[in-house]
Amino acid sequence: MTAPNTPPVVSRREWLAAIDTLRVREKAHTREGDAIAAARRRLPMTEVDPSTPLVGGDGEVPLIDVFEGRTQLFVSYHMWHDGHSAADQCEGCTFFTGQVRELSYLHQRDVTFAVFCQGPFEESDRYRRFMGWEMPWYSVPAESHERLLAGRHFGMKAAYLRDGDRVFETYWTTGRGVEPMAPSYGILDMTVHGRQETWEDSPPGWPQPYETLGQQFRKNGRPTAQWPRITAGHDDDLHGTPSRTGGSGCCP
Repeated sequence: MTAPNTPPVVSRREWLAAIDTLRVREKAHTREGDAIAAARRRLPMTEVDPSTPLVGGDGEVPLIDVFEGRTQLFVSYHMWHDGHSAADQCEGCTFFTGQVRELSYLHQRDVTFAVFCQGPFEESDRYRRFMGWEMPWYSVPAESHERLLAGRHFGMKAAYLRDGDRVFETYWTTGRGVEPMAPSYGILDMTVHGRQETWEDSPPGWPQPYETLGQQFRKNGRPTAQWPRITAGHDDDLHGTPSRTGGSGCCP
């Protein structure tokens, strides 16, 4: 092979030796991740008002009810562009939220997963249904923003612990810290061309068509995951107006 975007060709023996060398670094990386997770489990926590109101399919509910009787809660805070079409909704939040599909393994370990959306419930829940998502979905009314976000922003992810009638926030992250929610990235990282994003350290000639201002999560003017729904004939009209194209790349 002489194409500029392919690795050199070697014998299988040389190839296996190169992977064995890399494997040492991979194992060290895994062990360091284990050590960081251990430190995360030893962090202090801060109390949150358990009566903080949210809006779900059955109307207003307090935060403590979102636990669904479990002791732990993981929340994805989903950004929302109020009054905009489905095509103009947050491509980053769509990318991450949409990859959390099978919740039984979390439930097995006493963890509830839920999305807290910045937008009004009726409109944003219609987006959830258009996307085919089945996870618990709640809208965060303006009166609850400060109690839950405390100066932070939607797009973050947070973990909570319930102790009887009390609720505590144990961890939060944003930016690239939310990547564990996206197995697509983990899979891409194991391919020869990687994520194909401009920031990556790849050999000269490797394809890198995607910047990181939202373009990496969009295709033809809308969040990439919307295209299978459009092809299947699903209705993406959130509020009775035509869809626009373009995007804001709103997730940090």
